[in-house]
Amino acid sequence: MRIGYLDCFSGISGDMFLGALVDAGVPFDLLEATTAALNIGAHLESRKVVRGGITGTKVDVLTPDPRPQPPDPTPNPQTPNPKPHATHRHLSSILKIIAAAPLSESVKARSSRAFQLLGEAEAAIHSIPVEKVHFHEVGAIDTIVDIVCAAAGAESLSIDRWLASPLNVGSGTVVCQHGTLPVPAPATLALLGDAPVYAAGPPMERVTPTGAAILRMLDIRYEPLPPIKVHSSGFGAGGKDTPGEPNLLRILVGESSESAPTLNTEPIAVLETVIDDSSPQLLGYVSELLLAAGAWDVYRATVQMKKGRTGVQLTVLCRPDLVPALRDLIFRETTTIGLHWRIENKESLARDFQSVTTPWGSVRIKIARWPSGQVANASPEYEDCRRLAAEHSIPLKQVHQTAMSLYLASNQGAEPDQ
Repeated sequence: MRIGYLDCFSGISGDMFLGALVDAGVPFDLLEATTAALNIGAHLESRKVVRGGITGTKVDVLTPDPRPQPPDPTPNPQTPNPKPHATHRHLSSILKIIAAAPLSESVKARSSRAFQLLGEAEAAIHSIPVEKVHFHEVGAIDTIVDIVCAAAGAESLSIDRWLASPLNVGSGTVVCQHGTLPVPAPATLALLGDAPVYAAGPPMERVTPTGAAILRMLDIRYEPLPPIKVHSSGFGAGGKDTPGEPNLLRILVGESSESAPTLNTEPIAVLETVIDDSSPQLLGYVSELLLAAGAWDVYRATVQMKKGRTGVQLTVLCRPDLVPALRDLIFRETTTIGLHWRIENKESLARDFQSVTTPWGSVRIKIARWPSGQVANASPEYEDCRRLAAEHSIPLKQVHQTAMSLYLASNQGAEPDQ
């Protein structure tokens, strides 16, 4: 298995990740070509820098600055300003830029997913629909380039599994479009979810929203470095030099003896019992109780029992730690006097959500993905469609079909694999 390990002892940002990729051997020409493919007037610059006594690679996104500039005593029209004001953009406009670029479908799917996650994080924080989110810092040209180049560079390494250390998120405050915010910024914290974090070193923002989106895009697992044979490594530099504490991101690329996973695997408990003396109403009630108590799924099937009796097989799927509680619930609420249970392996595709706005309201689309990031399946959420159909007195199938059509129209190139 080919492993990519990110050592985030000083956090992660878009420029740090690109620098680490180049330092580890990803051709800079590939990132330049990816930037040109976006057709947004940007290009890249790469140079060696020293951070805390360690040499790393610094990658900057350069773009002409639209702001009026004071006269330059030694003007050089060939040198653009590297940091323009952030352009206010909606998620839809960013996704259109990515969709129109002549890049691989997996790169477009991964980078679009990163921006979708950013948009949903911002929408949740500000309590507004994702369609109304204005991207400020994260909508700037340099961040579009950072995320898309990150997807292209990561793809070129043919990594089977991305791992990372706990994240040094920094401390203090950061000034952004919404004012002075605590570190990590709310959007960053939302994107990180349950990732292990800590704060060390001088107060500063060490994990940026872009860095957090890249981690989510790569489906990072936070684990100690496993035994691997290192083939290449590199340091990506951040903008600040913090003496004694290198402001760097390290990447290790190597081979592990483990086989590459194809799907997410986790243990699952299966409880089963067969009942021939309960009413359908009672079993329906018990099924609702089991789901409310944490069962993943409950289903009933008609079976033929001994002596010609017809019974119902009740099957419950749940986390292994819930077996005692759900077992006792079944004994308490049904007429059964025995059941059996076992632990099996559950394999599943990674899932995330994207919202579309229909003429009747918002509908979430559940998206299942292969480990590569490619979409395996997408389907409108039943409860959202049912609610809108009831509210507007229209056929359920009409809401479902409209929501799916809107999703496919806004995700060209990310349709389910056929």
